[in-house]
Amino acid sequence: MSLTDLASVLWRSRELLEMLLFKLEEEQLLLASNRSRWLSHATREVEVVLDQIRQTEVIRAAYSQEVAVELGLSPDASLGELADAAPAPWSDLLHQHRKAFLMLTSEIRALADVNRELLTAGQRAARETMLAFAETVETYGPQGQTVSGAVRRPTLVDEAI
Repeated sequence: MSLTDLASVLWRSRELLEMLLFKLEEEQLLLASNRSRWLSHATREVEVVLDQIRQTEVIRAAYSQEVAVELGLSPDASLGELADAAPAPWSDLLHQHRKAFLMLTSEIRALADVNRELLTAGQRAARETMLAFAETVETYGPQGQTVSGAVRRPTLVDEAI
């Protein structure tokens, strides 16, 4: 029965989204603690999970289309529409999957936004440090463009870094 297949692939999708959430949290911990040594590994692991999600999404779309046709719906019916049209207990299960997907995607979006902010702040700090060593400073000109100007100032270097 295609509802069984669809339910199986939805469980797999949920597991992958939870794994993505975990990997993003790992990445955030590395970013927040300035532990950049392992950041490339964490980013690669996120990319691997994203690739698995893409592959699973193709399978899910195929099963969803099959179930939609069986239920007399349009082949591009949403998971909510499938859940509304499915017989019990499938209806409840599909509604639970939909609710879980909404929660997980919301958490993933929020975590990805925080990670992006941390990366931007780290990049800005590294740029400012490099500019300090180059003895230049970036400011904004009258038209809003970035302007570099040479500034001679004493520089304190923490050799522990």
